[in-house]
Amino acid sequence: MYIANATGCSSIWGGSVPSTPYTVNRKGQGPAWENSLFEDAAEFGFGMNLAVTQRRNKLVDTVESLVALDFTDEDVVAAAKAWLDAKDDPAASRAAGDALVAVIEDFFAHQDQTGTPFEEAWLANGKKCMCPACSAAREILASKDLLTKKSMWIFGGDGFAYDIGYGGLDHVLASRENVNVLIFDTEVYSNTGGQSSKSTPTGAVAQFAAAGKATKKKDMASIFMQYGYVYVAQIAMGANMAQTLKAFQEAEAYDGPSIIIAYAPCINHGIKKKGGMANAMLEMKEAVAAGYWHLFRYNPALAEQGKNPFTLDSKAPTASYQDFLKGETRYASLALSFPERAQELYARAQAEAERKFEHFDQLSKM
Repeated sequence: MYIANATGCSSIWGGSVPSTPYTVNRKGQGPAWENSLFEDAAEFGFGMNLAVTQRRNKLVDTVESLVALDFTDEDVVAAAKAWLDAKDDPAASRAAGDALVAVIEDFFAHQDQTGTPFEEAWLANGKKCMCPACSAAREILASKDLLTKKSMWIFGGDGFAYDIGYGGLDHVLASRENVNVLIFDTEVYSNTGGQSSKSTPTGAVAQFAAAGKATKKKDMASIFMQYGYVYVAQIAMGANMAQTLKAFQEAEAYDGPSIIIAYAPCINHGIKKKGGMANAMLEMKEAVAAGYWHLFRYNPALAEQGKNPFTLDSKAPTASYQDFLKGETRYASLALSFPERAQELYARAQAEAERKFEHFDQLSKM
């Protein structure tokens, strides 16, 4: 897994020392993480993908050239063909890749009797054998880290995705490359002090919106669904963990661009329940129950099968929208400072949320 992480809260979660959420197995295999600027994480991740894709295409060419050689050992040919068939499947490509490496090392071991690994072995005359078979085999072993299909991800917050990095994000998703994006949506510029962003909903109080934001939240999900070939999901782990996992599995499996927008309660929200941010998971659940946040998945792969690509995973609201707003300081403080304006903006925000649910409900029934 390759992760291109925008600077912000998520880079602090992902790259802080001595704690980190990432680890490796006994073979040293695990996520490759790097942090880029706040405004160019999409381009940074796109560059990672471009490099891996180019190198992997070259590896495919090399394996195909090895298969095409008439005098190549049958076991090597079979292993090479098996990898070519499995190269785009994460688990199968790893197993087939390991088998290919093993059979290459075994077949070409006769060239050096000292026990030196084939890719480092020299002939008695002090030169490496440069015949087509040995050259191809040596190139494959030099690039064996690419035999397993890579999972390409871009992580960032809503300040990056909805605002300062939106142009790059749109370019990457529109490219149709197999790149995945995960957005931690706090609905505010969290890392720089809580400024209002295009993700901030109507009525929320934030820096530069002290009297409550008057405009509605940018509907990022609907924007990207209109492309028709971008996988789009909205999730809230505390509301539905199974739906969260399903969205990640589908995004990874989809052969094309994907974006997952995750509701992320933030300290700037001012959760009023005792314990504050310790109740983040509960806050996600209540946001969905009140119709404040909607869960859904748009999978273009279903459209290719003649099925409705849109699945609405959250039900009609079962809790009070207004009570949910009153449970967070970013909304409740507006009622104290500007009570009449607060009532107007709260009503407008609820109407916008209801219209959005109706729209999603219609999409799910098409």
